Parts: sequence; C-alpha cells; structure tokens
Amino acid sequence: MSKQLNAVTFGEPMAMFYANETGPLHEVTSFSKALAGAESNVATGLSRLAHKTGYVTKLGEDNFGQFIAMALNKEGIDTDSITYTKEFSTGMLIKSKVLTGDPKVEYFRKNSAASKLSLADFDESYFASAGHLHVTSISSALSKTCHEFSLHAMEFMKKNGKTVSLDPNLRPTLWPDTETMVHTINDLATRCDWFLPGLSEGKILTGLETPEEIAGYYLQRGVSLVVIKLGPEGAYYKTAAGEEGYVDGFKVKEVVDTVGAGDGFAVGVISAMLEQLTVAEAVRRGNAIGALAVMSPGDMDGLPTREGLEQFMNASV
Repeated sequence: MSKQLNAVTFGEPMAMFYANETGPLHEVTSFSKALAGAESNVATGLSRLAHKTGYVTKLGEDNFGQFIAMALNKEGIDTDSITYTKEFSTGMLIKSKVLTGDPKVEYFRKNSAASKLSLADFDESYFASAGHLHVTSISSALSKTCHEFSLHAMEFMKKNGKTVSLDPNLRPTLWPDTETMVHTINDLATRCDWFLPGLSEGKILTGLETPEEIAGYYLQRGVSLVVIKLGPEGAYYKTAAGEEGYVDGFKVKEVVDTVGAGDGFAVGVISAMLEQLTVAEAVRRGNAIGALAVMSPGDMDGLPTREGLEQFMNASV
C-alpha cells in the first residue's frame, strides 16, 4: 500500500447527543449532535496536530454511521478501512450538561455494529502502513471478537517493529466483573510500549498506591514507558532505561467538562513521542492538551491545532 499513516487506532465511535440545558436528561428538550468515543477523540487530536491518522471500525448502514464517517473525514482522519453492516446499528449516547462535576452519560451500544469488529476486518496492509498503534481497553470489553482484534493488532504491530500505546480507559460497567477487567487489561499492557493510566486506574489494576510502584509493576512486565496521570497536579513518568520524573500540570481557569481529558493527554504524549521529543516534553504536552480539554464543553472541542497548542503552552511559561 502506498498510503503512509503516522498512526492508526480502532474502536467504537458513537453519535453523541449532548444536552443544551442543565437538568435531568429525561427533562431536557434540546440536544446537539457530535462525534464521541475515546479512540476517535485521539484520532481527531492527532490529526489536528498534522499527524496522518487512520481509524478502523465497523458501522451500521444507517444515518448515525453516515454521520460518523462524515465527521471523521471532516477532521482529516483516514477512513478507508472502515467496514459497514446492514445487520447491526451504530451506537449512540446522550450526555447531560452540568455546571460542576462530571456529566451523566447514557449509552445505547449493546450489539452495536462496532462490537462486531472481528479478525475478518483486519487489513494487514493498512496497519502495516502506520508507524504507531493506539489502543484502549474499551474495545476488549465490547465483545470476544473485538478483544481478539485488539490482541492481533497489537501483536502484529509489535512484530513489524511499530510502537503501541495503551490507555486503560476503565469502563467497569462494560465488563462482567472487576477481576476480568483487571486481568484482561494487565494482559493487554504487556503487549504495549507506552502505557498511560490515571493514578486511580493504576491502583485498581495493580493494588499498589504510589505512581512509582505502579510504574515499576508495568516496567517489570515489559512496558518501556509508563506515564501516570495525576489530574491537576500533572503526571509522573518512568522508562525502562530508568529515566523518571514528575511534570507539573497547567493552570486551568475553569473546569467545564472533564470528559475527554485523558484522551487529550494521550494525544499530547503520542504526538510528541512520534516527533521524537524527550519523554519529559511529551508528558508536558500531554498535560497541556489535557488542560485544554477540561476547559472546553465537548469531548473534542479542546483538542488544539498545532498553532493553538503552541500559543497555550507559550502563554503558560
């Protein structure tokens, strides 16, 4: 394949209807529509920073599927490896509007088209055209076939000398139980190069308490870089070569919506690592985009262009 991608990801993009007014969702009468999904957030962020990015999924042959493909293309994301099905519908969600705290989200994704993604949908030449693969554990939680796809994609990329990042993106309600969730995600982690958990996620997954302990747990299992998100305080990182440190977070004027902050952080780290910046610089960029994300109302509204990112980071020096 002549096409070359800087990065590729896969998962379940959804049509999101977010409330235009505060209050219980059943009382809200006005909604706006947008694209949602952890992996599509990351693909969008990378694309806005001029990294050619591909997105792989399965969509229903319905209006939501058409909307998602259109939204991805509008962001410059390559969709040539998306497949479609008449048998299953595209997933969707509704999200409340809040003035403080986390919004309420309700998903309508059971037996969605994306959950039917399987090894039959894996295009070797497409993945081989990318230098990096980003994965979340959400895909593995959706179905057995999605989990098989995740394992195969990670193993294929590693075998072909590519880098792989993993954001655990814990979604306990998608898993049958906590034990299965922990075991599966820790197994996925042994197959990645860069692991990006939040501190609370790391505690759940390892039973350990400190960033240093959690990082050590995964480094001992073959991960080359562990970056642990610490919220407003910033992040901690440690590499297999022994490099480590804390990187301060950026000052946030007002927290508007925390959804998508972790995805923004992943965009920062991955893009900087692909540009061969230092690990500390990559984590600082992750902190910056995470801060921009929480100051914006939508999942993707805060994902910056390169110019916007530079302006924000320079203004914060």
